[in-house]
Amino acid sequence: MGAMLKGENDLLTLQVKGDGPVRGLTVTADSKGNVKGYANEPQVILPANDKGKLDVGGAVGNGILSVIKDMGLKEPYIGQTVLQTGEIADDLTYYFAASEQVPSSVGLGVLMDRDNTVRQAGGFIIQLMPFAEEAVVAALEKNLAAFSSVTAVLDEGSTPEQMLEMLLTGLDMEIADTMGMQYYCGCSKERVERAIVSIGKADIREMIADGKEIEAGCQFCDRKYVFSVEDLKGMLERAR
Repeated sequence: MGAMLKGENDLLTLQVKGDGPVRGLTVTADSKGNVKGYANEPQVILPANDKGKLDVGGAVGNGILSVIKDMGLKEPYIGQTVLQTGEIADDLTYYFAASEQVPSSVGLGVLMDRDNTVRQAGGFIIQLMPFAEEAVVAALEKNLAAFSSVTAVLDEGSTPEQMLEMLLTGLDMEIADTMGMQYYCGCSKERVERAIVSIGKADIREMIADGKEIEAGCQFCDRKYVFSVEDLKGMLERAR
């Protein structure tokens, strides 16, 4: 979804807020393949669902999916839909149809090893162009019905391109572009400092009155930044 953004500096944020034990998820991505994210409550252990897979829906529960696109305009675009199942692929499929009016199929999968590390992870988004013919729709539906799962295909050794060939069988697939992706967090002490300055003078004065250095952490990468009382005094001068 980040790669679908047109501007070089555009930023996409997905926020899931639910009443399940994970409480919420936040992920951001840009158009260059840089992605970062976190769970509000990362330590959630649930039994497998009735399909023997990770019970993401049970962890998320009922709630709202927000898609926020910051495209450099005065206000970001925000689309919201009610979670349908708590399974992220199902909810994104519904979001595209309900909020962007684009018929889509989203598939996602994470396969875990017994030591709780990720063995395979991947996904796909297939969207219909406005001029798509019924024969194309029928072929896609047939291919999707015959498709096993994202993780099963990847675990067999198939590449993402080969996975797409299965999904687009009979539709003369052509690879127009490829892009690498990585987990990347651009946090810095300066950014955290700006965030502290933005909370206002009253709160900064309270921190100074405590007479102790403070530690502020990045939610995405868990990096810690320490600020002395003298640092806080400098921030107070810059705060409104």
